[in-house]
Amino acid sequence: MSTDVVGRPLPRVESRLKVTGAAEYTADVTLPRLAHAFMAMSTIARGRITRIDTRAAEAVRGVIAVYTHETMPRLTQPTYRTFFKSFIPIQTAQIHHAGQPIAFVVAQTLEQAQRAAELIEADYEESGAPQGGLAQGEAFVPPTGPDGPNTFQRGDAAAGMAQADVRVKAEYTIPMHHHNPIEPHATTAAWEGPKVTVYETTQGLDGTRQSVSQALEVPLADVRVISRYLGGGFGTKGPVWPHTVLTCAAARTLGRPVKLVLSRAHMFTSNGHRAQTHQTIELGARNDGRVTALNHVITQQISRNDIALFNSSEPIRMLYDIPNLSNEQRAVRLDLPTQSFMRSPETCTSHAQEAALDELAYALDMDPVELRKRNWSARNMENGQEWGSNHLRECYDRAASVFGWSRREARPRSMRDGAELVGWGMATSAHTAGGRPGAGAQMTLGTDGKVLIQVGTQDNGTGTYTIMTQIAGEVLGVPVSDVTFELGDSAFPFSFASGASTTAPGVGSAVNRVCTAARKAVVDMAVAQSGSPLRGVPAERVDTADGHLFDTADPRVRVSYRSVVGHGGKPLTFQVAPINTPLGYSTGAVFVEVRVDLLLGRVRVTRVVGCYDPGTVLNRKTARSQVLGGVIWGIGFTLFEHTLVDPATARIVNPNLSGYLMPVNADVPDIQVQFIDEPDPASDALGARGFGETPMTGVTAAIANAVFHATGKRVRDLPLTQDKLL
Repeated sequence: MSTDVVGRPLPRVESRLKVTGAAEYTADVTLPRLAHAFMAMSTIARGRITRIDTRAAEAVRGVIAVYTHETMPRLTQPTYRTFFKSFIPIQTAQIHHAGQPIAFVVAQTLEQAQRAAELIEADYEESGAPQGGLAQGEAFVPPTGPDGPNTFQRGDAAAGMAQADVRVKAEYTIPMHHHNPIEPHATTAAWEGPKVTVYETTQGLDGTRQSVSQALEVPLADVRVISRYLGGGFGTKGPVWPHTVLTCAAARTLGRPVKLVLSRAHMFTSNGHRAQTHQTIELGARNDGRVTALNHVITQQISRNDIALFNSSEPIRMLYDIPNLSNEQRAVRLDLPTQSFMRSPETCTSHAQEAALDELAYALDMDPVELRKRNWSARNMENGQEWGSNHLRECYDRAASVFGWSRREARPRSMRDGAELVGWGMATSAHTAGGRPGAGAQMTLGTDGKVLIQVGTQDNGTGTYTIMTQIAGEVLGVPVSDVTFELGDSAFPFSFASGASTTAPGVGSAVNRVCTAARKAVVDMAVAQSGSPLRGVPAERVDTADGHLFDTADPRVRVSYRSVVGHGGKPLTFQVAPINTPLGYSTGAVFVEVRVDLLLGRVRVTRVVGCYDPGTVLNRKTARSQVLGGVIWGIGFTLFEHTLVDPATARIVNPNLSGYLMPVNADVPDIQVQFIDEPDPASDALGARGFGETPMTGVTAAIANAVFHATGKRVRDLPLTQDKLL
């Protein structure tokens, strides 16, 4: 097989379509007789609608229909695991949170639908004072969550703490965060008789298909979901949200296609968020740096109706070799929308753990890197199993060397440049990858030697089209220009949702397996065909490269794929079924430099160095892009992002990009990226693990640790804004 395709920094295969505007995103879909929808939202957080008046809305020119809880078609609550709301709005008068849809307007144009929605009047009966913050609710421990039981014990934490020479205990708080992908959620539903095609902004074709089938009581075979391109997902497009099934219902009732595109404000109440968290963490260690015990409690916000905890505790349970550990995940019910996945949900617990380790390093008078290396583990500490590979210690060494960590003055406030204090901090990056159902794949090898592979997966914008093309080229030994990889259609073989860093290992495994089967079949044909230069050559002696099969004993003896398949006179087809992917752990080390203005308290991140172990690097350009995105988001997480909730009304008060601050180009420093690039033997995707969510973890704590090093002030309440340093 070819050995120079995987790893190369190839440009994205769809890049020309995107930069020329030819790539059709969901909001770009245009169909005959297409109508446009917009939703009116509740202004209270808890209660019921007592009166809703749609007469003014219905009188707006171009309005086709206005649906309320009195007129919207009845829908069935989906039970499929990716439908994350426990209720469908606009079905009853009950209000569960501010910003809940109360009316669905359909018009000839988007502008007409928006204007009509503004004219809808509603009266409410409120049921008690709403609660919008953790301090207002009572914490409890749900029995189970998405990652299993919400309590975890290893060893005896109390006894381990008693053995410690040094102990640190701290509390960390992280506010609510919201996804803001450049492409908002959008749905276009088109019916042909009893069958529906749903053009959807989704990270999970199958989940959307299942939920639409259940909500509208349509046979699964009659639902097709298409999502060719995604303008960012970050977890928000993983679940299926009610607006999708509402759009399908309206389109069926009206007998014409309907498109709904959420406004930026609606994105803050309609499709999940990172829940607000409070964490208490206690570490005990011997003087030699070995951690003897860890106690950790995370409390996070959930809604009144839904009970799932998405700020997961895997880093606490898995990462370090800590013999005695107690971890508890608590919840507080509030009058807020349903929380959900948000990029790198392990970042919250990672932040507390990595910041607390920095505090412990100072208490021990030990280098923070050395402390982590002394507690490194090659095993998954949650279940004791060996990881397929773990090169985290090499990541520490390489990143520290590139950063120049040996020149760090350990004492806080010891480094400065003019009027600015300079701080250096570091942390471990780590995120689970895989461990979910994988994907199937189908492949056609044409008589012209061209390859077509189809998988019902998604490209979140991370480069799935490209890396799967590279895997196929590598395994088959053909130029990537001869490979077409298609995704984004539920008519293709099943794939698990693109989340939890599962796509590279899951879909990559399927592409590897289907191409391996095709390569073997063509080799067997080549050594058996009359007139073939390879006739009679042992199959195990045949290799492939550049679209040809050749005898490794004499590479001059060769024949092309085109010749072999063309000799048979018809295309060859192959298909593989999904298999579960093993749980992996992609890790790394990130080092950060900050500069803090002495007078203003302004923090600037001025340099970042990261080294990572994702297994095989499938494409150095797209992998580096994932690091850049993760680091930039980590800067936003630590210094800017904060969804504000009015505690008196439980309403989000900054549902826009002017009030919800994120990093801009001027906030982004030089980012140097290194990879270990060693295959993981446990991965069937040519040794690659999932990686997309790993780079964000560690960045938040590294920045906070650097700010402490610069200022001597430990800020445990994010975002780390100027007022907290003055």
